[in-house]
Amino acid sequence: MPEKKVIIVTGGSGLVGKAIETIVTAEGSEGEKWIFLSSQDGDLCDYKATEAIFKKHEPTHVIHLAAMVGGLFHNLSHKLDFLLNNLRINDNVLQLSFETGVKKVVSCLSACTFPDKISYPIDETMLHDGPPHPSNFGYSYAKRFIDVANHAYNEQHGCMFTSVIPCNVFGPHDNFNLESSHVIPGLIRKLYNAIEKGDDKFRVLGSGTPLRQFIYSLDLAKLIIWVLRNYEEIDPIFLCVDEQAEVTIKQVAEEVVKSFNFKGDIVFDTTKPDGQYKKTASNTKLRNYLPDFQFTPFDIAVKETMEWFKANYKTARL
Repeated sequence: MPEKKVIIVTGGSGLVGKAIETIVTAEGSEGEKWIFLSSQDGDLCDYKATEAIFKKHEPTHVIHLAAMVGGLFHNLSHKLDFLLNNLRINDNVLQLSFETGVKKVVSCLSACTFPDKISYPIDETMLHDGPPHPSNFGYSYAKRFIDVANHAYNEQHGCMFTSVIPCNVFGPHDNFNLESSHVIPGLIRKLYNAIEKGDDKFRVLGSGTPLRQFIYSLDLAKLIIWVLRNYEEIDPIFLCVDEQAEVTIKQVAEEVVKSFNFKGDIVFDTTKPDGQYKKTASNTKLRNYLPDFQFTPFDIAVKETMEWFKANYKTARL
């Protein structure tokens, strides 16, 4: 009988963790025991607390999603916190995975960790080609550490530690707090509030011109599960939609308006910063592995996210 996999998912109560749980529950996981951890299970910034988690669950595999995360404006004002907290989390998870003989770790990076001055589309080989955008350098450098550590653990100890790089993720169980949310949940929450107040104007920060690729959390969950079971490279892999699926923030706002059937006007506040203009990523490597993977259409994913938010407003992260 093959040994049963015991898979712990750090950050298991967050956006991507919940999506993985949804897919695993729906599709089944024969021969696998999945454990979804939250911050209540222990502080991953603390080595002893992390050690206790590994001793309790004895994982054979780890999907490492836990991180201190936030949107543009939260990153701008908390750069040191993003750097130190994420360095501690990542160091503890990887070191305990090594010490306890975990067979495979799949960590989650971010497209925003790539250099600011770079040619597009970006691919996995360009992660360390220059400094990241100043708006999120604390978070970005901490995330880049994972890739550096993965290679070091592999070269020195033979560890199968790898990483995935999603584009912007959204979906059910997202963070809808206006102070720390990413763009799509933030816009959904803001428009919901405007409608509740009877406002006929939907105010969006920035010019609406920046370009972004967005991946639905349930699509990302399927791909991460595939990586855990099938991907055997130490080098990271982009998990993102195709380049032609890139949209402007203006188009995102319009899609949110459409999902709510809002009849008012969109007003862009051009006095607010836009952040990085574009982060276009190539998913050529992913398509070489999975040429026929079907992503959820953007309008359907936005509508499903909005509907989840409305149905779960009392318990959503606000």
